[in-house]
Parts: sequence; C-alpha cells; structure tokens
Amino acid sequence: MSYQRIVLGYDESDSAGPALKRAAALAKAFGSELIVTSIAPVVTSIGRSAGPIDSTDPPEAHVEELKHARTYLDGEGVKADYVPGIGHPAETIAELAKERDADLIVVGTHEPNAIARLLGQSVSEAVTHKVHCDVLLVHHEH
Repeated sequence: MSYQRIVLGYDESDSAGPALKRAAALAKAFGSELIVTSIAPVVTSIGRSAGPIDSTDPPEAHVEELKHARTYLDGEGVKADYVPGIGHPAETIAELAKERDADLIVVGTHEPNAIARLLGQSVSEAVTHKVHCDVLLVHHEH
C-alpha cells in the first residue's frame, strides 16, 4: 500500500503539531504529494448557506498558520502545496481531498468534550463521514 496524495488539515491547536509531523513522515516514506490546508471557518446560519466569516478566526490567521507549517516542512525537506480555505472545516477538507484525488487525509484530534460532541464540532470525526479515502487521526498527547 502506498499513499500518492496526502491532505493535511492543519490549524494551530495542540493536536496540529503531531499531525504535521506524522504527515511529513508519511510523505517522506511514501514519496507522496502533500497538500496542506488551513480553513477559516464561517459562522453557521440557518439553512444550508454558509454565513459570514468568523471574525475571531479570520482567513489571514490561516495564511499565517500555513507559513508556520511551511517553515517546518521546508526544514524536513518535504515539498507541499499550501491551500488556504474558507468554509466549514470538515466539508472543505473533504472537498479538497476529493478534488485532489487524495488517498489519505491526516487531521489532528483531541478527544472532544461532551459539549463539542453534542454540537458536532469535532472536525476530525466529521471528515471521516464525508470521504471514502483513509483518514488518519493523530492524537494530541497530554
């Protein structure tokens, strides 16, 4: 088995660092194309349409996150494609994976607390329900 294309859903949560390291190691091991994305979330509105961008988490912050990921990956000698996005994170990561015909999606996860689980806010869990490729959940070590 090999992974030709890996999509990494990246942010700067506690679980993002381990996910970035794991994606880099896999890309090196398999000679994979690595696509790193950071999604600025939109505020959910009633109905199916996405609402305005969340002002507490603007797109500029995600462009900065991608720069930080690039600094690490460059240091590891891993080339990647960097794709900032705007939308619902799980859906946007899933769409990108489909567009790029990815074999694997890597996302960081920390066990969601009860409230997040009730609200369905676990991006990693949501991604697994939207794609047909493998999804690697990299846990944050406490």
